[in-house]
Amino acid sequence: MLKSRIELESSSLKFLYMGKIDTVSRDSILHNYLRRSAKPNREIMNAAISDVVRSSTKGLTLLSIASSTSPFIGLFGTVIGILETFATLGGQKTASLGVVAPAISEALVATAAGIFVAIFAYSFHIILKRKAYELGSILQSQSDIILAKNNEAN
Repeated sequence: MLKSRIELESSSLKFLYMGKIDTVSRDSILHNYLRRSAKPNREIMNAAISDVVRSSTKGLTLLSIASSTSPFIGLFGTVIGILETFATLGGQKTASLGVVAPAISEALVATAAGIFVAIFAYSFHIILKRKAYELGSILQSQSDIILAKNNEAN
């Protein structure tokens, strides 16, 4: 959805730059805001851009939380697993590497899982954040052009 919105807004911006249209295209998010006001102004444009950026970044908080906390959750699982391993080994008279290694290896799976989740959550967080920034930037450029044309007309 964000990708298609960026393409629509980029097309509208391109037509504005080339002078093929005097205002944003009908498909633009800004079109609904502009048609409701008698005269385009900075406040309306900024409100429109803020609304779009806010709705585009709505899920980023959850991705940020997942990417920052999952390694710690995995590490906590590893610590619990190692503690259980040592508790079990404490009851035995002898402990060899053949007994300890598989138990610790199993405990480290939790850390690996946490890091795995963090990598994907953080990557998607950055990608979506960049797309939202790109959309906001395109809308801001359209806004600047519309307002500049409006000032020239006065």
